[in-house]
Amino acid sequence: MLTFITGASSGIGAACAQAFAAAGHDLILIARRIDRLTEIQQKIQLKHEVSIHTFCLDIRNKIKIEELFRKHNELFENVEILINNAGLAIGLSPIQEGKPENWDTVIDTNIKGLLYVTRNFLPQMISHRRGHIVNVGSVAGHWVYEKGAVYCASKYAVRAITEGLRLDVKGTGVRITEISPGMVETEFSEVRFGNKEWGDEVYRGRKPLAASDIAETILWCTQRPAHVNIQELIIYPTEQAGVHSLPK
Repeated sequence: MLTFITGASSGIGAACAQAFAAAGHDLILIARRIDRLTEIQQKIQLKHEVSIHTFCLDIRNKIKIEELFRKHNELFENVEILINNAGLAIGLSPIQEGKPENWDTVIDTNIKGLLYVTRNFLPQMISHRRGHIVNVGSVAGHWVYEKGAVYCASKYAVRAITEGLRLDVKGTGVRITEISPGMVETEFSEVRFGNKEWGDEVYRGRKPLAASDIAETILWCTQRPAHVNIQELIIYPTEQAGVHSLPK
């Protein structure tokens, strides 16, 4: 089985690559950092006899996505699982102090990039009457928190797109799942604050989820029988009961 993972150079995406390879899946990994992808590819292939293709791609670029799909159509035609993992937040500020250029990056990545990639896969999945698309959302797509309006809006959009997509493909055999994690220890906070020390401080003294926890959950969803669709899962670490409820 061939699995396509966006944002595969770190965090949940990289963990998904490890988990799916261990389950015997061949992989197509895309991200902006090809050096990181190559490193992940080499580590996986030392442990597992799977085929791995890596591509440097920014999913905000619709033209480059379309070019990639045209060039590698025969390979991508065989993809049965798409994991839309790529996403990010930049900054933590009220709207009146926000930077529109940061909003553009978040919206273009979290919403438009997900749509661009999904659109290119759907026709062949529908034609084959099989396939599984997993969108990595967030608890921020269910509950809004202070100074996170734009990021939360982008994840609310992922949730709406996922629900609408599920209705659009009803009866085609294609399954649609959304995974909405709470706090996961990845590079997310480092990217958000542009500072590794600040990013690390978010997780200090706490027991957040690991990227592997989410990857294992995604794998489990895709392993259900074809007539079973896990529509949505919300996953928190035990000590986080809501977006405002982390211990100080």
